[in-house]
Amino acid sequence: MLYTNGWSDSFLPLLKEGKMLTITPIGTSMFPLFTDPNDQAILAYVNIEKLHRGDVILYRRNNGMLVLHRIVKKTNDTFYMTGDNQTKIEGPLYANQIYAVMAAFYRKGHLISCKNPVYMILSRLWLFLRPIRPLISRPLGMLYRLTKGNINFL
Repeated sequence: MLYTNGWSDSFLPLLKEGKMLTITPIGTSMFPLFTDPNDQAILAYVNIEKLHRGDVILYRRNNGMLVLHRIVKKTNDTFYMTGDNQTKIEGPLYANQIYAVMAAFYRKGHLISCKNPVYMILSRLWLFLRPIRPLISRPLGMLYRLTKGNINFL
């Protein structure tokens, strides 16, 4: 989740120029992808036609909040989203609510591309496991807290 006061108006032109934007997500909705307070997402301009199930996008909710979540389902003109630490699906969302797609991310200081085959397999598997995620993420969260974050899920 990102709380903003209109700064999206200033970064949209930069994204359209092909520049990347690095943000630090807050909250736990994308655990286990983002675990460390220093983990960051690198966002790129989004071509709506090229988005697929499993892509992580930055979008604006109707209440104005910017959110970084994963696409669960895409139809001709709508998108349905969920956080990696959630089971509830949010939507429909429309193309005009989508600002950027995650191209890469920093995890514990390491840069990982969203085209990395290991990331792609793990993220698709995690999306497939959405209905039973609570049975998996609760023990993962406890293990993460017990090891004080010294465990790497990716």
